[in-house]
Amino acid sequence: MNIVNDVVTEYINGFYKPMNPLLNSLRVEAERMHVPIILRETETLILNIIRLKRPLRILEIGTAVGYSAICFAKAFSGAEVISLESNDEMYNTALDNIGKAELQGRVHVIHGDAVESLKELTKQIQHLDSKAFDLVFIDASKGHYKEFWDASIPLCKSDAIIISDNVLLKAWTASDEYVADKRYKTSVRRMREYLKYITEIENVYTSILSVGDGIAVSALRGQR
Repeated sequence: MNIVNDVVTEYINGFYKPMNPLLNSLRVEAERMHVPIILRETETLILNIIRLKRPLRILEIGTAVGYSAICFAKAFSGAEVISLESNDEMYNTALDNIGKAELQGRVHVIHGDAVESLKELTKQIQHLDSKAFDLVFIDASKGHYKEFWDASIPLCKSDAIIISDNVLLKAWTASDEYVADKRYKTSVRRMREYLKYITEIENVYTSILSVGDGIAVSALRGQR
């Protein structure tokens, strides 16, 4: 029996509790304005992974309004979050929201092309494990996930976790019958290739979960 449907999702979301009033107001506004932020059930799962992992350094690819970066920093007070954002308006809004959350010292947003920013970060870190990332969250352009993954690996600790959001793309990834608009076929094809890629890499253990819009949780073992 398939238990993943709108009724089940609504029931699960009934248990959702925002972390604080600021994040609640940011979520309400983002949902009202159709700004893409992590879905409620996705947020709940990722924050528990952070609480269990207790990552000292988190890399986020795709800041948007800063909602998830703030969540991550609040979930574990020892974490530093580096987030990448290419959109000018989103970048400025994120900085404003991070300031409201009083997290300027722990959440840093880098403005520019994500892949280029990742290359620059790699140069800065120079393979010093103390500066590498314990957790990576990929949530930017869906057709470029493989590029983000490949550029992130040199920045990861050997036991890092990489979380990829929206991998099911409203079920489009699972079957062509759900892809009504041909404009998205390239993104769907690339996402399928990405999932095949990360599930076949040696010493990477990936679970694809039908949580939210689909997430892939990948545990690295000896990748650096």
